[in-house]
Order: sequence, then structure tokens, then C-alpha cells
Amino acid sequence: MEWYMYLAVIAAGLFAGFVNTLAGSGSLITLPLLMFLGLPANVANGTNRIGVFVQSVVSSTSFKKQKLFTVHEGLRMSLPALAGALLGSLIAVRINERIMELLIGGLLVIMFFIILYKPEQWVRDHAQSATMKRRWWVPVIFFLIGIYGGFIQAGVGFFLLGALVLGAGLGLTKANAHKVFIVAVMTTIALVVFIASDQIHYLYGIVLAAGQGVGAWLGSRVAVSWGPRVVRIILLVAIMASALKLTGVFDLMVRLF
Repeated sequence: MEWYMYLAVIAAGLFAGFVNTLAGSGSLITLPLLMFLGLPANVANGTNRIGVFVQSVVSSTSFKKQKLFTVHEGLRMSLPALAGALLGSLIAVRINERIMELLIGGLLVIMFFIILYKPEQWVRDHAQSATMKRRWWVPVIFFLIGIYGGFIQAGVGFFLLGALVLGAGLGLTKANAHKVFIVAVMTTIALVVFIASDQIHYLYGIVLAAGQGVGAWLGSRVAVSWGPRVVRIILLVAIMASALKLTGVFDLMVRLF
């Protein structure tokens, strides 16, 4: 890989770590990038987890120091998601590469419209008067989100925020802290599965993790007023371009024109 590609991976990792810490969906940038660098979809999916794991540990450590959650609290909420992540990652390592490409491409199209309609604002509106709630169906939701996170990961932060605010009744700040801890736990088991299945490119993963670790550190400390607007524009452009490429629409357009 040329030196400037390393810089691109680090930059993408930094951006993803920052975005994932504040809300979610950073993997919608890093996952397609790894595939564009030539990694098979399955290997890109596994390699992406190294950066996600590092950024989640960094963010969780920072949020814990700020007393936004306790490990006991986090583990209690994480267990259903952990079980789901194990199942989802086991499915991911067994799926055909072309099917994985199409699934990721389809997911990017769906996430494009989810981000377009500002899901974090919807969650924020419901979080203003949130109080901690215990509902029997919340662990089921975490289990299903865990399956999704173990399978692909991209965009799981939005779903976790929704479950933590609308289901568990946490305020947005505490929900965000719990979210990154749950992602750290989920990613641990998924990473073990991908490593055991030899679906990790360690060099790319380590370079990506370096960027995501720094981005997570910044994201856990910095709130920028223009952040959401700029992040949304970058994500929408990158997601749509990646979706067109992965689904084959871009190649069809090139042949036609």
C-alpha cells in the first residue's frame, strides 16, 4: 500500500472514531474504504472491528472517568447484546463474499435515508425528560441489535442510542456513554470470531485503529456546534458513492455513459 493510502486510512479512522463516539455510523466510512483498498468484503468486515474495538475502549475509559456510567451497569445492559453479537458474527464469517458485498451495499442505501432524516434529533427530543426504566422487552431489543452489530456493525450506534433512550429511558448523555461500552463488549466477541476465522488484515486494522483511537479521544471531550451538519453531509456523500459501487450501479452507469 502506498504511503498516502496509509494517511487516508488514518484520516478515515480519526473521522470514524470521532463520529462513533458522538453518535454512530463511522463504519459507513471505514468499511467501504477497506473494500476499496482491495480487501474482500468478509475480511474488510472483520478488519474494521479492530478500529471499532480500540475507539470503544478509549471512549468508555473517558466516559467512566466522567462518571457517566458504571461497569456493573454497562455489563448488565451488554449481556443480551453480547449473545446477539456472537450469533451475528458467526453468520458473517460463513456468508458468501458477493452476498456480503450486496448486503453492505443495500445497508448503505438504507442508512443513507436514516441519516437524511436525522435520527439523532428524534432520539434527542425523547431524551429530554428520560428516566431509567426496566422493561422486559428491552433485553430482547439489545439481543437483536447485537446480532446486527456482530454481523456488520455499521450504523449500530444509532440503534443502540434509540434502545437506550426510548427503551431503557436513559438521558442522551448517559445513553451515549453506555452505547460505547456496549459496543466495546459486542466487538470483543465479534473480533474473536473473525480472528479465529482468519478474516482480519492486521496491518490495515492497526493503522485504522490508530486513527480511530485518536478520534474517539477527541469525540469524548469535544462538542463542536457545526459538527452534526458537516458530519451528515460527508456521510451522505460517502455512503451513496459506496452504495452505488458495491451494488454494481456505478459500473452500469459507466458502461451506459
